[in-house]
Amino acid sequence: MPDLKITIGSRDFDVFCQPGEEHFLRTAATLLDAEASLLIGQIGRMPDIRMLLMAGLMIADKTAAMEDQLRDLRARLAEAEAQVAQAQTLLEEAQANPGTVEVPVEVRVEVPVVPEDLLDRLEQLAEDAEALADRVEDAAP
Repeated sequence: MPDLKITIGSRDFDVFCQPGEEHFLRTAATLLDAEASLLIGQIGRMPDIRMLLMAGLMIADKTAAMEDQLRDLRARLAEAEAQVAQAQTLLEEAQANPGTVEVPVEVRVEVPVVPEDLLDRLEQLAEDAEALADRVEDAAP
């Protein structure tokens, strides 16, 4: 089992993981470290367990918010797909039977827009992942 040293909130921890999961553990540790560092900057020094708990809760809160946004976007996408399917059916019927199918004059299809804050967060996550990959690459023998 690989033994890794990770840093969270300026504190080092020795952890174990399954072979091949080192990258995922380092990525998770980087996310946790970012939240812990933010906490320490705002509150100051605190016991390890409290720092880890609070940082974990902050990440869980962000994850829950992103899951809510994703659920909303999926619902809006399903609605748009249903509208497109309905328009496609009308078009096929009109092409198969010219002049016999009444096509609505105005067919409105809304395309969902990804919220700007979600795009910003995804961009930040991508930057964090790239920074982590650079750190891992620099640390590799």
